[in-house]
Amino acid sequence: MTVSAALVKQLREKTGAGMMDCKQALTECNGDMDKSVDFLRKKGLATAKKRAGRAMSEGLIESYIHMGGKIGVLVEINCETDFVAKTDDFKDFVRNIAMHIAATSPVGIVAEDVPEDVINREKEIYRAQALETGKPENIVDKIAEGKMKSFFKENCLMDQPYVREPKKTIADYLNEVIARTGENITIKRFARFQLGN
Repeated sequence: MTVSAALVKQLREKTGAGMMDCKQALTECNGDMDKSVDFLRKKGLATAKKRAGRAMSEGLIESYIHMGGKIGVLVEINCETDFVAKTDDFKDFVRNIAMHIAATSPVGIVAEDVPEDVINREKEIYRAQALETGKPENIVDKIAEGKMKSFFKENCLMDQPYVREPKKTIADYLNEVIARTGENITIKRFARFQLGN
């Protein structure tokens, strides 16, 4: 199938992917825009996995203050080179992650970051709720485990739906930026402050 330059341009504007990648995606997907976007996202994820072992010693620390000084966030995001750290794409990503953290108040970046005492407290609450509804003891643990998966999805940064585009997670957004920049990028750490907490 021959792909028009206008279609390539449209996909490029939508995804930020390179021109040749857009052309390949459109060719593979017979000009279907949605399938081409998915194709590029999958390709970006595969590329991101290949880059996972590379060292990241550059990046940015971003601060974000919200609601007239009532909520503040500091976030450190690393990349491989100073060149990428200075790009508008990378800076926008860091700023957007800081704003997302201010809005959603995640407990950790991934499930392994959630403190053990928080996990135990949540499990006990879910067990008590299940017992309260009269569920048998042998099912209570399974119910609690299922609710813990939902807890991690809501409270771990990488699993959260991105506030500006809820159809994708922060992990999806990160992988898109990795695919565009051609470098490994990681959200290293963050701190969220709320007045009175």
